[in-house]
Amino acid sequence: MFLFETIGLTKDFAEDGLVTPVLREVSLKIKAGETVGIVGPSGAGKSTLLHILGTLLPPTKGKVLFEGTDLFSKNEAARASFRNETIGFVFQFHHLMADFSAAENVLLPLLIRGMPRTESRVRAGELLDRVGLGEKGEARPAQLSGGEQQRVAIARALVGGPRVILADEPTGNLDGPSAGKIFDLLLELNKELKTTLIAVTHNEELARRLGRCLHLVDGAILKSS
Repeated sequence: MFLFETIGLTKDFAEDGLVTPVLREVSLKIKAGETVGIVGPSGAGKSTLLHILGTLLPPTKGKVLFEGTDLFSKNEAARASFRNETIGFVFQFHHLMADFSAAENVLLPLLIRGMPRTESRVRAGELLDRVGLGEKGEARPAQLSGGEQQRVAIARALVGGPRVILADEPTGNLDGPSAGKIFDLLLELNKELKTTLIAVTHNEELARRLGRCLHLVDGAILKSS
């Protein structure tokens, strides 16, 4: 059984009576533990595909199966629970809370789950140690470099022990050396924690470091390499 499988996945956006097709009959299969890159030009539908896999957006038609279960046959509360427990998101913009410390940003998903604050803080500290920021737990985002902010975002994505990391242009705002280090970290964590990593990126050099690459053009997968 595959971890993710999409069948005829189609997504249209409608505004003022105008329908814009974004994804067209996308069918793919992803195994547990894989590292998969999604590459293609701007507007190809890469981020939309990632957001549908993470149940942030519903498809117009088609199915998204997770271990054989259609995610969009669930109600919104069940999908929210799935996201919180199974998916870790890393975006191009880190979306850290400016008035919170690094540790407080990391532990937020655990508080949402109902974990006691003391236990959440210990877990957040462990993840910050793992991403090389153990001594900066009390720093605010403005006191951190761009690469450090993205490491906090990665720690936040991992703190709940997700099975899948969905990364949307995770190095898009970083210079070359910082981008390489963030990608190194994502790959190390994939091996160490046995997560499945699905990453959207414009950087084909970085994408080639992943186990498999899906080329998305005009909303359709052209090839897998």
